[in-house]
Amino acid sequence: MRLLLAVLMMVVLAPVASAAPATPTARCEFIPTPDNPAARPVQPPSAVVPARGTVKVTIVTNYGVVVANLDRANAPCGVENFAHLARSWFYTMSQCWRLTDTTRLGVLQCGDIYRAEEGGPGYRFADEVTGKETYPRGTIAYGNQGPGTNGSEFFIVHSFANIKPLYTVMGHVTHGMDTLDRIVKAGIVPQPDGLLDGAPKKPVRILHVLAHQSR
Repeated sequence: MRLLLAVLMMVVLAPVASAAPATPTARCEFIPTPDNPAARPVQPPSAVVPARGTVKVTIVTNYGVVVANLDRANAPCGVENFAHLARSWFYTMSQCWRLTDTTRLGVLQCGDIYRAEEGGPGYRFADEVTGKETYPRGTIAYGNQGPGTNGSEFFIVHSFANIKPLYTVMGHVTHGMDTLDRIVKAGIVPQPDGLLDGAPKKPVRILHVLAHQSR
C-alpha cells in the first residue's frame, strides 16, 4: 500500500511538460483565373500557411546566383506562394523579361513564363501591404497589374525603386547583388523613346530556384 501511495504521489507531483507553442498561421485565398490559365502545370498552395519564420531561396541564373531571405511574418501568403512555385519547378528555365534602370526605378522583373506580364500560375491572391512599404536595393517583391492580382511575377530592386507602397515585399537579398550588377552592366535593348526600360540586351534566364525553411 505504501508503495502504491508513493507511486501515485510521484505521478501527481511530476512536472507536466508544457506543450510547444503552436506556430501562428494565416489563411490565404488563391483565386483561379480561368481567363488566364496556368502557363505551366501547378496547383495553388494550401489555404492555411505558416505566419512565422523565414524561407531561404536561391535563384540560380545564367549570370550567377542570388540568395534571399523571405519573411513569412510580413507576407505569409506571398512567401508560401513563392516557395510553392519554386518547389513545383514553375520558375525553372524561365526568363526575366524586363530590366529597368531609370532615375525613378531600378528593378529586374521575372516570374512570367511567356513574356513580361504574361504567363502566370492560373490563380491570383491579395496584396499584403501596410502602406508603409519602401523598396531599397536588394528588396524582392511581387509585381502586379492592379490590386489583388499577385501570381508568379516578382521583381528584385538592383538600385532603388521610388514607387508607391502597392507591392508586397517578400524579403531581401542576402547574397548575390553583384549578379544583379552584372545584369545591369550588360545593358537594356534600346527603346524608341530612349528610356532604359525593356528587355535585357543579353537574356537573363532563371535556371532553377531552390527554397527551404530557414527557421
